[in-house]
Amino acid sequence: MSTVSFRNASCAYPGSTTPAVDSLDLEIGDGEFMVLVGPSGCGKSTSLRMLAGLEAVSSGEILIGDRDVTDVAPKDRDIAMVFQNYALYPHMTVADNMGFALKMAGAPKDERERRVRDAAELLGLTEFLGRKPKAMSGGQRQRVAMGRAIVRNPQVFCMDEPLSNLDAKLRVSTRTQIASLQQRLGVTTVYVTHDQVEAMTMGDRVAVLKDGLLQQADTPLGLYDNPVNLFVAGFIGSPAMNLLEGELTEKGAVVNGHEIGLPVTAADRKGHDGSVTLGIRPERFRVSDDGQGIPVIVSVVEELGADAYLYGVADTGAESAKEGALTGGTDVVIRVEARRDFERGSTVHVTSDPEYVHVFATESGERLDAA
Repeated sequence: MSTVSFRNASCAYPGSTTPAVDSLDLEIGDGEFMVLVGPSGCGKSTSLRMLAGLEAVSSGEILIGDRDVTDVAPKDRDIAMVFQNYALYPHMTVADNMGFALKMAGAPKDERERRVRDAAELLGLTEFLGRKPKAMSGGQRQRVAMGRAIVRNPQVFCMDEPLSNLDAKLRVSTRTQIASLQQRLGVTTVYVTHDQVEAMTMGDRVAVLKDGLLQQADTPLGLYDNPVNLFVAGFIGSPAMNLLEGELTEKGAVVNGHEIGLPVTAADRKGHDGSVTLGIRPERFRVSDDGQGIPVIVSVVEELGADAYLYGVADTGAESAKEGALTGGTDVVIRVEARRDFERGSTVHVTSDPEYVHVFATESGERLDAA
């Protein structure tokens, strides 16, 4: 049983007036791949280090299975850590690096060699066992670091931005390998990244943090389709969700004189009769052929082959427009069919179906149309 439980766990660094992690309450299932994501300084790495025992828990508790490990030494928690910088011994071979923790634990030599061979075969490292780290690429070194964790057969893997030192192409292939490997091994994994695309493509569930506070934990599609507040809405998704300020009306909302239908019920609107922020994903905008909808001046057309994106400025409160810019406008992104003929500086009009419009209270940032 290798569930992980953060129960109102906090961590405050000496001299800081606010905790780095504030009352984190999160349950991670047995064999689950949980990704912690958020901007720099949000507390995701601190949360992972609390689980690993590398940072002290100021209040609350952390459990692995039914065992309270809040005050247990790191070496006795039965976790394996994969670091951003690989942390390999340069003077040791790949085989020695992978088997070092087992050697320190007193495992017999034949058992060490067997487990290293098994892990190397799983990771495609068999031919590199006699090499030293300096003779390997970044991606190969990262696999060695993974192998060192695997041979220990831990209850939990803790991975702290393990792909951040790799180039873009290698990151894509390696994250697929890690997700596939974790699924085969079935080991509970807590993975930290600042890259929300990485989080969405790897995790069974994703926990979004901001300023030490957990904002939302859900499946990748759950976060994408039903963000609980403006922060999650703007952080999850690439390109990001378009956010437009407007005012509620009886029929929907008005954005600078342009009516937009909303899914919000009368009960949802109670106490929120003022300013709202509407969230619309780039793929949920439709370019209108009849001139109806919000006008957008096209700044850039990004052709990607299968898709195309229009980057522009929407008229959400402009008094004047000149030289392709709207005073008081809002930057927006619109996904359109590839190879359609849109010119920079031209104006398009966009609409969206009410069911695809997310509604947030502008002041509090809370969602008003939550299911």
